[in-house]
Amino acid sequence: MRKGFTLVEMMIVMMAIALLFLLTIPNIAKTVTVIETSGCKSQVSLVDTAILQFKLENQKYPKDLDDLIAAGFLIEEQRFCQNGKEIIIESNQARIR
Repeated sequence: MRKGFTLVEMMIVMMAIALLFLLTIPNIAKTVTVIETSGCKSQVSLVDTAILQFKLENQKYPKDLDDLIAAGFLIEEQRFCQNGKEIIIESNQARIR
């Protein structure tokens, strides 16, 4: 008698692996969304801090992000969140457009 797995046994194992894979996909997608959202909130908080630093050094608020970049408080890449949304200054606070 030969030892080994039958085709049916292999198919059952493959189906079990596929089922486990399908169950993890929604969790991965949800985690990516949470990471992007929290990353964008952190970016807005960073810009708010830069606004306050600009105010302390210049006795006025910046008009836009270009003022913060020109003064060296931010770099050009910090103008956008990881998900591509733009950060703007509105009423002296950072907001997501």
